[in-house]
Amino acid sequence: MTLFAQPWQPIPLPGAELRLLPHWLAQDEADSLLEELRGSIAWEVHRIRMFGREVDSPRLSCWVGDSDATYVYSRTRFEPHPWTEALASLRWRAQQACGARFNSVLANLYRDGRDAMGWHSDDEPELGPRPVIASVSLGAERRFCLRPRAKDASPRDVRGLELPHGSLLCMSGETQRNYQHSLPRTSAAVGPRINLTFRWIDARR
Repeated sequence: MTLFAQPWQPIPLPGAELRLLPHWLAQDEADSLLEELRGSIAWEVHRIRMFGREVDSPRLSCWVGDSDATYVYSRTRFEPHPWTEALASLRWRAQQACGARFNSVLANLYRDGRDAMGWHSDDEPELGPRPVIASVSLGAERRFCLRPRAKDASPRDVRGLELPHGSLLCMSGETQRNYQHSLPRTSAAVGPRINLTFRWIDARR
C-alpha cells in the first residue's frame, strides 16, 4: 500500500487538536481497500441505547482489535474480532502517521445517505484522558461535524469538515473532552462509505 508523502493540514478549532491528510491513500489503493473491506469484515448491526431504550444503530459496524481490547459503548460490551491482514497493515501505517499506538479499530459502514452517526464524544474511561483517534475515510465523501460540549454552545458553533476518499483525520489532545462529533444523514444520492477509527484501549481500566 503506497502512501503519499504530504504535510498535515491543521484544522483550527479552539480547545481541540485536529489535523488532516486529505489524500493519505492513493486513489487506486483507496478504491481497492474499500472493496476489500466491504467483503472481508464481519459487518453486523450493533444494538445501542438511545433515550432509555435499545435500538439498532443506523449503520453496520464491527469492532476489531487485540484479544484484550474489550470496549464498552452505549452500555454494551464489545469483544473484538481478530485483525484482518488489511486492517493490521493499515493500523501500522496509521501509527506511523499519527505517532501513536493503536490496539483496536471500530469499522463503520454507511450504506447510503440514510445511515448516520449521532452526536457523541469518544471519551469512555478505557480510552484514557487525552485519546488519539486516527480516522480513515473510504468511499463517498460525507460531512463530519463537530460542536462544543459547552452548555452555552449554539448551532452557529457547529464546524463541518469534508472527509475525502482515502483521507486520514487525527484527533488528539483535549478534542474529546471539549467537543462532540457526528456524521449526519443526507438526502443527497451518495454511495457507501467506510470509516475506520483506530484507538488504544487500556484493558486495565
